[in-house]
Amino acid sequence: MGLLEKTVNKIDPADRSWRHRARERLNNLCMPHWALGCLMDLAVDLAGMTRSMQPPVAGKTIVTMAGDHGVVEEGVSLYPQEVTTQMVWNFVKGGAGINALAGQAGAKVAVVDMGVAGDLGDLVDQGLIFGKKIAPGTSNMTEGPAMDREQAVRALEAGIEVAEELGSDTDLFGTGDMGIGNTTPSAAICAALTGAPVEEVTGRGTGLDDVRLACKIAVVKRSVKANRPDSDDGLDVLAKLGGFEIGGIAGLILGAASQRKPVLVDGFISTAGAMIACTVAPAAKDYIIAAHRSVEPGHRRMQEYLGISPLLDLGMRLGEGTGAALAMNIVDAAVRILVDVATFSEAEVSRGMKAGD
Repeated sequence: MGLLEKTVNKIDPADRSWRHRARERLNNLCMPHWALGCLMDLAVDLAGMTRSMQPPVAGKTIVTMAGDHGVVEEGVSLYPQEVTTQMVWNFVKGGAGINALAGQAGAKVAVVDMGVAGDLGDLVDQGLIFGKKIAPGTSNMTEGPAMDREQAVRALEAGIEVAEELGSDTDLFGTGDMGIGNTTPSAAICAALTGAPVEEVTGRGTGLDDVRLACKIAVVKRSVKANRPDSDDGLDVLAKLGGFEIGGIAGLILGAASQRKPVLVDGFISTAGAMIACTVAPAAKDYIIAAHRSVEPGHRRMQEYLGISPLLDLGMRLGEGTGAALAMNIVDAAVRILVDVATFSEAEVSRGMKAGD
């Protein structure tokens, strides 16, 4: 039995009894019923995930998966492919958006080379990033599969390995991505799994004008038509339309779920990974928290497909894990409500009439 199968077999749904215990306490907090709304819903979710009335979330890690894409040959991005390599160096130097927001949230940033076209061997050798390179970028998916099925499995297992290596001091994971052109495979995955029209789920990415957006839509259509992925087989969809970093994100989610740890899923690319993960292991969805809603038009369809609602909607589209980092503050708040707010009896406050009286 391989690592992927072992991990999937370890994923159990969130525990209903712990959810019930949390809801009972929250129902009796010293405030009008459910007055903190979605924060209280999140507290219930966290209790069910972690099997605890004091969900551990102090150890936070954003895992930014990096990979390149053969489809950039089709002109789907305003930026050249070498920017992926350059941005990995920027992450290591601490100069990127994710570094600033992770620092504010008290989270570490772990960067993983899943399939960057450039040479990052020095950073791997120095222990500054994880070296999990499957290949130096995927193939051009307009001409055939982005990767073979074995590579898709390896990408998932690499993400699982990272979750296992970080698990000893991580209570709360966040997903992130870096890869020039990766909104194109993400749009293709969205269309393949949701059945939505390509035009409705393909966005401007790095800021394409109308002409280049039309080209990108045509590229996604050609890719889906050329590969005809099986929407019931997450590995087939990943292999034919995905990216190594998307597979790594999916694996990270599976690894976190197998450890019964919550994972904040960032934006469009991360949610493509979440869709793959939940197709492979449906119970993994119980451990996913949607950090925010990207301005990419397909992101709403992805979240609706997964049945998850975002904590934030701030017009963001950077990726890197920035939305996940911001949302970590909200997770902290939800735990504090469950743990620190007194019940009516603890506070010796008269409750008055219950709702419905």
